[in-house]
Amino acid sequence: MSKVVFAVGCHPDDIEFMMSGTLMRLKERGYEIHYMNVANGSCGTDSLDVDEIVSIRRRESIEAAELVGAVYHESIAYDLEVFYDIELLAKMGAVMREVAPDILLTHYPFEYMEDHSNACRLAVSAAFSRGMRNFPTIPPLPPITKPVVLYHTIPYGLSTPLRKPVEVDVYVDVSTFIQRKREMLSKHKSQKEWLDVSQGLDSYLNTMVEQCARIGELSGKHDYAEGWVRHLHQGYCDADDDPLSKVARL
Repeated sequence: MSKVVFAVGCHPDDIEFMMSGTLMRLKERGYEIHYMNVANGSCGTDSLDVDEIVSIRRRESIEAAELVGAVYHESIAYDLEVFYDIELLAKMGAVMREVAPDILLTHYPFEYMEDHSNACRLAVSAAFSRGMRNFPTIPPLPPITKPVVLYHTIPYGLSTPLRKPVEVDVYVDVSTFIQRKREMLSKHKSQKEWLDVSQGLDSYLNTMVEQCARIGELSGKHDYAEGWVRHLHQGYCDADDDPLSKVARL
């Protein structure tokens, strides 16, 4: 039976920017890969109404997941409504029990956007509560006892919101996947105009490639890389469990 990796991003295209190369690397090593955006991208437009942009971004996300053979999971919140509350945690908990990952990839706990930080908190707590029989999920699912190893991607911009650089534990070489990573991100066509307008990015594709090149430079040995920080093991796995480091060395 394949091992499972679950990537939990906040918005459609966050996984593509920060995690997709690692997902593809793990798939190459035999992992079954799963993909989830907590938020549905409802605010990612300056011209479309909510229902229209949500439908577009859902379709783009499904196409991106299909491109790399990932199992797609539906979003559970609107943009800027990703809060650490019991309803969203119960929904996230159900997905976590359904997927039963060996590896969980998610945002850094302290990000430039509160949605990112809250998505991380939901994913981490859902993983922590996976075996709690008295924590009810939505929909109800039985607890699981399978160990899971958690990793946080380094933040967009490679620093905390207080401009402090993040120390990386694991650099994953994504050089052989950079074009596929770019192709995956290009599925999010609706975001080209929005990001240009809202954040001044001339090209979201080039920005992603440049960031991977910068992380590769920080690694001291890769042309393109993604960077990860390993979560504390307590409540999740054994102290020496570190499968991503093993994959990164291969």
